[in-house]
Formats: sequence, C-alpha cells, structure tokens
Amino acid sequence: MATATAPPPPATRQAAPPPTRLQRLRRRGIESYLFTLPVIVVFIVLFAVPLAYSFYYSLTDFNGYSTDVNFVGFANYTTIWQDSSMLAALGFTLLYTLGTTAAITVLAIPLALILNQKFFGRNLVRSVFFFPSVVSVAILGLVWGFILAPLGSGVINSVIGWFGAQPVAWLAEPDLAKLSVIAVAVWSGTGWHAVLYLAYLQAIPSEFYEAASIDGASRWQRFRYLTLPLLIPAITVSQLLLLTGGLKVYDLPYTLTGGGPGFSTRTLTQSIIENGIAQGEVGKASALSVVFFLAVGLIIVAQLAFSRRLEARFS
Repeated sequence: MATATAPPPPATRQAAPPPTRLQRLRRRGIESYLFTLPVIVVFIVLFAVPLAYSFYYSLTDFNGYSTDVNFVGFANYTTIWQDSSMLAALGFTLLYTLGTTAAITVLAIPLALILNQKFFGRNLVRSVFFFPSVVSVAILGLVWGFILAPLGSGVINSVIGWFGAQPVAWLAEPDLAKLSVIAVAVWSGTGWHAVLYLAYLQAIPSEFYEAASIDGASRWQRFRYLTLPLLIPAITVSQLLLLTGGLKVYDLPYTLTGGGPGFSTRTLTQSIIENGIAQGEVGKASALSVVFFLAVGLIIVAQLAFSRRLEARFS
C-alpha cells in the first residue's frame, strides 16, 4: 500500500537585513535634498539667473531694445562713480539708512518698555502705534506730501500761519526735504519695531525680574544687565530689517518728494530704475545694481558680525 508523502513546505523568504548606518544617512540625505529642491530652484530662477544677467549686461552698452550689443568692459563701473546724480543718490541712501536705523532703534526700545507696562487702554495704545506700519508706504508718502506742502495749503504750514509765522519749505529745500523723508520713515516704522521688541520682552520670564528686585537691583540695573542682553536677538533682527529696507528704499522718497528737489532725496533704487527704463542705459543700471548688491552684502555681513560681538559681550 503506497503512502502519500506531504509536499515540502514552501521556502520562506529570508527577511532583508536592516539598513546599515551609511544607507540610513544616504536616504536621509536624499530626502533632505528633495525637500530643499524647490527652494534651490526658486533661488536659481529668481536670484542667481537675474544676477548673472545683470553682471553680463553691466559689461555691455545694451540699451534695452537694440540687438546691437557691444562689450565695453568695466566702463560702466567707472562711469557711475563719475556721475554726480549717482553720488548724490548714494549719499542720501546711506544717510536715510543710518538715520532711520539709529532713530527707530533709539525710539522703539523705550516705547516697547512703556507698552509692556500695565495701564488702562494698553491694547488700544499698542494698536495706534502699530497702525502706521499697516498702511502702504506709498500712500503714507502721498498723505505726508499734503501735510508738508511748502505753501500755506499744507496742514503744518496752516497751523504755523495761525501764529503769524511764515510757511516753511519742508519739501522744497534740500536739507529740509531729507529731514522730512527720514522723519516720516521714523514715524511710520517705530511702532512696528516697538511691537517686535515687545514680543521679545513678553518672552522674558517675570521670575528674572522678581529675583533681581529681591537682590536689590535698580530699574536701570535690571534693564542694563537683564533686559538689554535678552533683547540682543531682537536688536539684531530689527537692525537687519532696517538696514536692508533702508538701502533698497524707493516708494516713500519717490511719492513724497519725487527724488527732489534736484537729486537731494534720490535713492539708489530710483537711480537704477530711471537709468534702466527711462533713460535706456541698461548697462549702466546693471553696473549700479551689481555694486549695490555687493555693498548690501558687505553691510549685512558686517552688521551680523557686530551683533555677534555685542551678544558675546552681554552674555
């Protein structure tokens, strides 16, 4: 009698060995590159490629529409340093940047300390100081142009006229026009930066101040040795935004004064736009934009280095 034999059991597939540490790191690296790929593509398309084109056109006499493009070397770079309007724009841009950065920093920190106190209507007061930063800067320029109108039609000159004084040419005199543009910028930006400092102030634990008070520290000592060191990151962020925003400013001076009188309130950005579009000197405008880019980069690096030294000093 034949006996039936059971079929052999199916071969079991051996489990794959766990990935090695090198394989895991390689997989993580690929995933990281995939996540950063969109950012890299956007950077190349919107930044690196336009910068390369700007440098190329800065070495030519391209006027924006002609197909006849000649290589002129670094002639455009030497021309911009011989142009009085360019030098005037450079001077006012630096004055505007340094003036607004210093004034807003000096005003915003004490304002943030005041807004951090408890008093009736605190939220309303915070909103009032923050409101100017919500409105478009171009709109603010038009409004303040009406307020500072040189003749008696201006609001401020009308008030001055009530006291029998002569109207002041706020926007017609070069020095007063520069001061007016900087003052409007400080007025519109102080509230926003005060709110930035306020956010950092509210993140400081109250126990720190209680311990300092128990140790007998005065208000100035609490600010000098406790508040100010903890505000260094906020100061770094605020000044970085002020420096970059001041160097590339265009809308406020243009809508308030149009760059005048003369070239007294003309900015580098306005010079680049007018040379490249209005005057058809794309090569010259490209050279100015390349120099402007390098200058902004150097200023940002210097500011970050200074902030690190300041943070190390107070830490």
